[in-house]
Amino acid sequence: MEWIEAKITTTSEGVEAICGVLMQCGITGIQIEDTRDMKAFLMNNKEQWDYIDEQILNSEDGETIVKFYVSSDLYGHECIANVKLNLERLSELKEIYNLGELQLHLENVDDENWLNEWKKYYKPFEIGEKIVVKPTWEDYENDQGKIVFNINPGHVFGTGLHQTTKLCVIALEKALHKDQHVLDLGCGSGILSIISLLLGAEFAYAVDIDHNAVNIAYENSHLNGIQKDRYKVVSGNILENEDLRAEILKNRNDIVLANIVADVIMNILPFVSECISENGTFVSSGIISERLDEVKHSLQENGFEIKEIMNLDDWYCVVSIKKNA
Repeated sequence: MEWIEAKITTTSEGVEAICGVLMQCGITGIQIEDTRDMKAFLMNNKEQWDYIDEQILNSEDGETIVKFYVSSDLYGHECIANVKLNLERLSELKEIYNLGELQLHLENVDDENWLNEWKKYYKPFEIGEKIVVKPTWEDYENDQGKIVFNINPGHVFGTGLHQTTKLCVIALEKALHKDQHVLDLGCGSGILSIISLLLGAEFAYAVDIDHNAVNIAYENSHLNGIQKDRYKVVSGNILENEDLRAEILKNRNDIVLANIVADVIMNILPFVSECISENGTFVSSGIISERLDEVKHSLQENGFEIKEIMNLDDWYCVVSIKKNA
């Protein structure tokens, strides 16, 4: 089996957050290379060494590297795509925490080969009771009357295979009513917002911090016959961009989706509480079991009543309702 080596540049302070992101993406085999820790180790164990290179001791504290490996197959590429997305979302917290560059570097693979190779593993698959996700390069005989979501995800966004995405689609099937308005925070390739339109939503507004998401989501909406009078995609940081927040607050949002990570979900909850309709449904996913209680507590503090908690493997999706003021 071939392997991809991935490195994330961060800081000593950012290691915990990065490891949390990787664990949420299903990656547990993690190596950490920290110049500051190495110097501390050398100084605390000087008696064990015959010689210590003074250049190491006198060097400035450099970047911390978090390293991991994934298999060079569809699962590995899906992991990498999710890591990229979640690093972009984690960068929203750079103003609050010293997280460093948060750059992802890949070895043993280049972007062009990755983009072409992983496609051969990606086949149509069902989610929930109604939805089939079909990549554009595959055929699908729809003899059961499913709603087919056509996707050309690109190599930097998720493909719909991840457990958190599946949980959100299942929640949408249960919660969505015809002619409702949907807000998708952290939309990526637009999977959830476009599926909500295919399920009968009147309008969907999608936001992602990565500007590349806009073109990819619009491309996928075009593949599914969704016109721009029903779908708007923008790039921006809702924690910092006041104009974006004001625009969102002008709309009626019956359902808000956030398939991100626990930390970001909890940070955006005060805004979600503002922009969701009374008795509106908030679908939050990307939560690992260790963070579930924190998210539940934060939801309740922000005026949400938890209606359902679903899980696949170790991933959780919390469906909650905005209580009347």
